[in-house]
Amino acid sequence: MSARIYSPAKTAMQSGKSKTGYWVLEFDPEQPRKIDPLMGYTTSGDMKSQIRLTFHTLEEAVAYAEKSGITFRVQQPKEPRRRQMSYAENFRYDRKIPWTH
Repeated sequence: MSARIYSPAKTAMQSGKSKTGYWVLEFDPEQPRKIDPLMGYTTSGDMKSQIRLTFHTLEEAVAYAEKSGITFRVQQPKEPRRRQMSYAENFRYDRKIPWTH
C-alpha cells in the first residue's frame, strides 16, 4: 500500500488561489482499471482509489502516513514564475519583434 502526498494547484477556471494551500494524501492504484464490455464504463475493484484525505500541513500528512504504516512519496508544489508585463508593452514603437497579423 503506497500513497502520494501533494498540494493541489489552482484550477484553470479561477485567477485566485482559493481552495489551495492544503495537502492531499491519495493512495496509488493496486489493480488496473478495466472497461466494462456491456456499458463501456471504467471499473476497478480497488476501493482505496476512492479515498482522498486532506491535511492542513505537510507535517500532518507525513505523520499520519508514518503512524498508519503507509509508504509514501511527497510531490512538492511548483511555484509559478510570474512575468511582469504591462498592457502598454503591446503598443511600444521600438518592439524587438514586430506585431503583425
